[in-house]
Amino acid sequence: MVKTYRLENLSCTSCAAKFEKNIQSLPDVKNVNLNFGASKLTIDGEVTIEALEKAGAFDHIRVYPEKERVKLVPFYQRRQTIETALSLLLLIAGIIASFQIGETHPWSIALFGSSMAIGGYHMFWTGLKNLSTLQFDMKTLMTIAIIGAVIIGEWREGAVVVFLFAVSEALESFSMNKARQSIRSLMDLAPARALIQRGGELVELDTEDIRIGDVLIVKPGQKIAMDGTVLRGRSAVNQAAITGESIPAVKTAGDEVFAGTLNDEGALEVTVTKRVEDTTIAKIIHLVEEAQAEKAPTQKFIDQFAKYYTPAIIAIAFFVALVPGFLTGNWELWVYQGLAVLVVGCPCALVVSTPVAIVTAIGNAARQGVLIKGGVHLEETGRINAVAFDKTGTLTKGYPEVTDVLAEGFISKEELLTLAASVEVMSQHPLARAITKEAAKVYDSENFNSVTGKGAYADIKKETIYVGSLNWAEEKGLRIPEKARKLQESGKSVTAVFSQMKLLGVIAVADAIRTESPSIIKKLKAMGIGETIMLTGDHPATAAAIAEEIGVTDVRAGLMPEDKLSAIKELKKQYGRVAMVGDGINDAPALAASSIGIAMGGAGTDAALETADIALMADDLEKLPYTIRLSRKTLRIIKENIVFALGLKIIALLLIIPGWLTLWIAIFADMGATLLVILNALRLVKVQK
Repeated sequence: MVKTYRLENLSCTSCAAKFEKNIQSLPDVKNVNLNFGASKLTIDGEVTIEALEKAGAFDHIRVYPEKERVKLVPFYQRRQTIETALSLLLLIAGIIASFQIGETHPWSIALFGSSMAIGGYHMFWTGLKNLSTLQFDMKTLMTIAIIGAVIIGEWREGAVVVFLFAVSEALESFSMNKARQSIRSLMDLAPARALIQRGGELVELDTEDIRIGDVLIVKPGQKIAMDGTVLRGRSAVNQAAITGESIPAVKTAGDEVFAGTLNDEGALEVTVTKRVEDTTIAKIIHLVEEAQAEKAPTQKFIDQFAKYYTPAIIAIAFFVALVPGFLTGNWELWVYQGLAVLVVGCPCALVVSTPVAIVTAIGNAARQGVLIKGGVHLEETGRINAVAFDKTGTLTKGYPEVTDVLAEGFISKEELLTLAASVEVMSQHPLARAITKEAAKVYDSENFNSVTGKGAYADIKKETIYVGSLNWAEEKGLRIPEKARKLQESGKSVTAVFSQMKLLGVIAVADAIRTESPSIIKKLKAMGIGETIMLTGDHPATAAAIAEEIGVTDVRAGLMPEDKLSAIKELKKQYGRVAMVGDGINDAPALAASSIGIAMGGAGTDAALETADIALMADDLEKLPYTIRLSRKTLRIIKENIVFALGLKIIALLLIIPGWLTLWIAIFADMGATLLVILNALRLVKVQK
């Protein structure tokens, strides 16, 4: 039986690996998967929470059922913080005593020993157990170093090292909880209970008990608990939590709404269309958690590197302690230096340098309405050289709009639209719907008739009005103005409006360009992505006109889905890493073949969530430059973190040569590197659209 749990106090990757190993060794546990980034545990087998917490007792890991909200303990109330504060007080008392009565006085030793015991007893216990099984992690190295310091009489330095290590552990735990906050905020979006209308009665139910087809009652100011379709009512719904859109969307009967969004002003009755575990917000949480668990290429390299790094540090420490000791005879100095090497060599900062950046970036993106499905995709997006776009619904709005109205003679544009709409109101053609939508009003019409391949006509105000192709107007003996021909050549669908005697005017309809498309292309060019390509099944003339208006550098027209796939393969050979932006359904082959597949409008499309590497939850191209900028900054921060982590350690190790490396400098270098990489990664929280 597979069960999922939430974890608290899981602050380091080595602790997570040990916890996972301990659980795997429990009886009746078939398989275990621990997601460090999301602090989540999945187990296949029969096991109690008490047994799990016992397996994580070495690091005081707390285990909660998935549905239960993890109680967040304030930083100042946490066990680690209290123990660290007590350790500091005893350390200060010991230092004062050592200056008054000497460092080797029993009272001074007692104060330093108490400081070490309170601040480091968890570390010592774990380190000694690891030592007995020859497991060399950070706590093992620290334990050896502290025991060595005590043996050679360095009580004060040993106590300082334990205190600094305790500070490092407490701050690391606090920072990782901060990085995971994005997941917790997503989990708290949708209410756990909702008001349901069943059998003519209103009942309040847990969301787990709500069924598909139930009618959800949502009052003004309430959050919507389930995905569904509006049955009755009209309201503005703030969808920022799902799509990142700041402007509320107006919802009326038939419109889709999502769990976790906020109903602003009107009451709504919503027919539930998905169970609680299948809602869009539930899928987002699941995919974000899976993304945070997936290791980026850099992280895989660091993990592999750390396997060889730790044994190498132990070997160097023994070399530093033994060889110069034999040569100089000053064993106390060089054993001390060897212990300092063990401390400074702890790989904690290096191991945490990548995952904390990935967790923070993916969480930030989710809050902005961008779903990035793994560290590998985050890194890859930061390296793209070209972006290919589907046209319809991506660079354009995806539906026809009236773009030009040319009235002839004394008739006004408004009257021309009204006459055309009065005929087209009876038609189901997409172009007809665009005209009727644009008109402010319609007249009563009679004797409507449709002529296949030509258009339609009807009697309006006792006169027959025709709406159809330019060729049809010419067949009636009417002259078509040159402006109308040019509109047609530019790729627009041009409709003539005429009577038996004269041409009244022409109306041009086209799949309108998104207002933001030209500015997005400019932003991409400003970011250094010089190659932008439009892939479309449209006629080359239409595609060329749109491409020129938007500003893309290349256009490929008349493409079938398989042709788009071939185009992506060709572009990858030409430019290297290529991103493809599409709707996630028609463009699925091209999205899959590209270096990074980016789907538009993921909030309303299950296919987009499943097929793309990145889903822009709102139908909003503005999120594309933000996503690339976030990815690039994440790559830069990961590189900075690795340099910080290794650089500080190398500088500290160089202090061995003149014999200046002390235990407190060693732990300060290790703690400093760890805190630097965590704080540096947390800067990704501030990256905004």
